[in-house]
Amino acid sequence: MTDTVSLSLADAEALALQVLTHHGLSPAHAQAIARVMVSGERDECHSHGLFRLLMCARSLREGKVACHAEPVVSQRSPAVVAVDARFGFSPLAFEVGSRHLIEKVRHTGIAALVINNCFHFSALWPEVESLAAHNICALAMTPAHACVAPAGGRKAVFGTNPLAFSWPRPNGYPYVFDFATSAVARGEIELYRRSGRALPPGWGIDADGAPTTDAATVLQQGAMLTFGGHKGSALATMIELLAGPLLGDLTSLESLAIDGSIGSTPRHGELILAFDPAFFSASAPGADQARAEHLFEAITGQGARLPSQRRFEARARSLAHGVSIPRALHDDILALLH
Repeated sequence: MTDTVSLSLADAEALALQVLTHHGLSPAHAQAIARVMVSGERDECHSHGLFRLLMCARSLREGKVACHAEPVVSQRSPAVVAVDARFGFSPLAFEVGSRHLIEKVRHTGIAALVINNCFHFSALWPEVESLAAHNICALAMTPAHACVAPAGGRKAVFGTNPLAFSWPRPNGYPYVFDFATSAVARGEIELYRRSGRALPPGWGIDADGAPTTDAATVLQQGAMLTFGGHKGSALATMIELLAGPLLGDLTSLESLAIDGSIGSTPRHGELILAFDPAFFSASAPGADQARAEHLFEAITGQGARLPSQRRFEARARSLAHGVSIPRALHDDILALLH
């Protein structure tokens, strides 16, 4: 018996839907979440793929998430649309709100989508990549449960606080990055813990603030670290403010306090900023696109890679051959159906 289980993308989506609906999610929510999870697994972003079913199921069992919440849209201004997720998972709220965001940015040049009262577990790149498909540049950001210490500190204040950006390109995939302001996504440390591997140095500290490579210690007693020391700490603070108090929503510390040590999905807000390139330059669109492409060529022409390049290569493999997940994870997912 091999240590992995192979699944077609259709089978992976069907498995996710089966688990999510088994735990009471409405079809609309289950379908939106399954799409995001399968996208992560397809692109070999394993920490945001089917592994996330374990956290979602725990949140649903604990009654934290509204399984049938229908997102409510409100127009804050000609350039700002807000979606109240009503304590449901965020993917459906984004899908509903992004349609309004696209319409607004076509009229205003720059527009914002505010998502409030959502439970968020997924990567941000699927969101900004979907906007790039409409020739829109986008930034997305969100806090999380407090699990990351500020530079020079030893107690968790920030979430992993990811930031994502997309730039549409005339041919092929867009330029996309999505990274946590922590040294690594929390899901990556969870995967290290599950496999029993030691963490690379610089990812976490113990309860006394001393460096540690033990994943369980970081997750259960200590804290994660920001990337780049004070620089990551400053960006994490910015995201706390822009996707928290600015939106009238929770900080990472407040999200963790509401969780009550259950370990469910973080609850907070999300901010997405969209830019229509047609409004910003007096040059011909083709000249602007060429300028951007020359920049990308200057990077790749010397052997450097663009962000998401590996992910797009993985996507091509998965579309052709399906995906493989650890058998232990597959067993844990099947156990969620009992």
